[in-house]
Amino acid sequence: MDWTFVLVAALAVFLVVFIKTEFGLYLVIFSMLLSPQLGSGGGGLAEGRRIVIRSEDILLLVVAFSWLAKTAVNKELGLAVKTRLNRPIIVYVAVTAVATLVGYATGTVHGLGGMFYVLKYVEYFVVYYMVVNNVTDRKQAWRFVVAAFVTAVVVSLIGMTQIPAGQRVSAPFEGREGEPNTFGGYLLLMICVAAGIALETARLRLRAICLGLVGLMSIPFVFTLSRTSYVGAIPAILVLTVLTSRRRMMIGALLLVLVASPLAMVLFPDAVTKRVLYTFEPERGQPTVSVGRIGLDPSTSARIISVKQAFGGFMQRPILGYGVTGFAFMDQQFARTLVETGVVGLAAFLWLVWAVLKVGVGSFRALTDPEERGLALGFVAGTFGLLGHALGANTFIIVRIMEPFWFFAAIVIALPSLAAAEATAPRASPAHAFRRFA
Repeated sequence: MDWTFVLVAALAVFLVVFIKTEFGLYLVIFSMLLSPQLGSGGGGLAEGRRIVIRSEDILLLVVAFSWLAKTAVNKELGLAVKTRLNRPIIVYVAVTAVATLVGYATGTVHGLGGMFYVLKYVEYFVVYYMVVNNVTDRKQAWRFVVAAFVTAVVVSLIGMTQIPAGQRVSAPFEGREGEPNTFGGYLLLMICVAAGIALETARLRLRAICLGLVGLMSIPFVFTLSRTSYVGAIPAILVLTVLTSRRRMMIGALLLVLVASPLAMVLFPDAVTKRVLYTFEPERGQPTVSVGRIGLDPSTSARIISVKQAFGGFMQRPILGYGVTGFAFMDQQFARTLVETGVVGLAAFLWLVWAVLKVGVGSFRALTDPEERGLALGFVAGTFGLLGHALGANTFIIVRIMEPFWFFAAIVIALPSLAAAEATAPRASPAHAFRRFA
C-alpha cells in the first residue's frame, strides 16, 4: 500500500471539496458500493472478525473534515440543519456509546473493537448530515439520486458477471467469501426506490426506465440467494401496494403474480428454489431448531438459537446491556441491539426507526410532484423491507446498506422544504435532472 499516494489524494480531495462540496458528495455516493479495501486489522479485535478499512472510510473522513473546515471559515453555512431526526439520532448514538463504555468498565467489551464499531455506526449519520446540509435545490437533489442509481447499475452489472460461476452474488470488493446478504439488502432498498418512482410518475418513458432499473437490479438480487432479503421484499411490496396512489395498478400486478406463481416457481433458477427449500433441511450433527415436526437448516437454527441466548443475556443486564461487541456475535438486528445496549438502546433504536418512517410518510403526503412522491414512497417501502431484512441480519449497522439508506433519508426529508422555498419562484420541472436522465 502506497500511503504517500493516499495522503496526496486525500489532500487533493480536501482542497477540491473545500471549494465545491457537491463534488465531494458525488464521490461519497459512488464510493458507497465501489470502494476497495485498503487494509484490515487482525482477527480477534471484535467478535473474532477482521476490521476492514476501505477507501470509502478515508474518503468520507476527508470530505467531512473539508466540510467542517468550510463551515468554520464561512459561519453562514451552519454546521447542522435542524431536522426531525436530529434528536433520535443523537439519543441513539449517545446510548450506544455509553453502553459500550459501561461494557469496557465492567469487562464485557475488550480491545479496540467496541469503539471502532461504534465509530462505524456513526459513519452513516455523517452521510445524512452532509447531504441534508448541502442539498440546496431540487435539481441538485435529483442529480444526487441519479448518481445513486448509476452506482446501483454498475454494481448490478458487476454482480451479474458472477452468476455464471455459480456462486452467490455479492457487491464488489467484499473479499473472497463476499457478503451476499449485504448486497441483497442494498439492492432491496434501491429496487424499492425505483419502484416507487415508477408507480407515481405519470411519464411513460420515465416509468419504463425505472421499471428497467427494477428488472436489472432484480437479477443480481435473486442470485444473492439471500433468504433474509427475500423476506424483506414481502413487507416492501405490501407497503408499495397500500400507499401508492396507483393502487389498482399495483393490486393488478400482485394478482397477476399470484395467478402466475406456479409458472414462476418453475421458471425460477434451480439455485434459488434449492436455497429456499434448504431452509427446511436440517443436517445431521448440526444444531437444529424444529417448528412442529419441521426441522430447520443450520443457518436458520443458529439465528434462532442466538436470539434465545440474547434474551438470556438481556435478563442478566437489562438496562444498558453488554456494550457493542460485548456479547456473542449474532445475525439478528433486534436481538443484537437488545443484548448489546439493553432496553434503553432498543427503545432508542425503535424511536429512530419510527421517526424515519414518520418523516418518510409525511414527505410522501406533503409533496405534490409525482416523481418526488414516488421517491418518498420507495424510501418508506425500502425501510419496511430493511426491517424485514433485519430479522436475519444486522441490517441497520451494516455500512454498505446504511450509507445509501441515510443518503435517501436526507433527500426525502429535505424535499418538502426545498419545494416550499421554490413554490413562488419560476422554475423548471422539479425533477428536471432525473427527467433529463430519462
